[in-house]
Formats: sequence, structure tokens, C-alpha cells
Amino acid sequence: ASGRDLGKDAVYGREGILNERQIDEIGIFAVRAGDIIGEHTVIFSTLGETIEFSHKAHSRQTFAKGAVAAAKWLSARTHGLFTMKEVLGL
Repeated sequence: ASGRDLGKDAVYGREGILNERQIDEIGIFAVRAGDIIGEHTVIFSTLGETIEFSHKAHSRQTFAKGAVAAAKWLSARTHGLFTMKEVLGL
């Protein structure tokens, strides 16, 4: 949604909304279920087709490794405000 204002265009959930989504809305949902550790799916959909990108973490160790790597990276800095792009070297 490049160039879009999520503050204006995002709709979080559908509770109480009975009609179809407006053409300019961006739907955002969060689902937590059972013992799922981490599963994220981004869906781009229009009439007649859908593209999905999914990420599935199979253990909390995956997240812990990322947190430790970020902490090590930060320990080499004296101070400042950093982005995840900087932490990941992107």
C-alpha cells in the first residue's frame, strides 16, 4: 500500500460492519489461536485472484535468536535511535 495513509485507510477487524469493504480500505486482522508460536500472512486480494506471503516460526527460539542478535548489535553503539533496517544491515 505504498503512498497510503494507514491512519485513514486501515480498518482493523470487521465487528459490526455488515456491508462490503470500501474500495479504498485496507483490512488488517490479528488472530491468536491455540499453541501457534508465530504465523503471519500478508494477503493481497482483488476480485478473481489472491496472492499470499506467509511466515511460520516453529519455536520461540527463532525470536530469541533475533533478540540476542539485535542486543549484540546495539551493544556496539554508544547511543541513538535505530531502525530495524539498520539492525539487520539492510
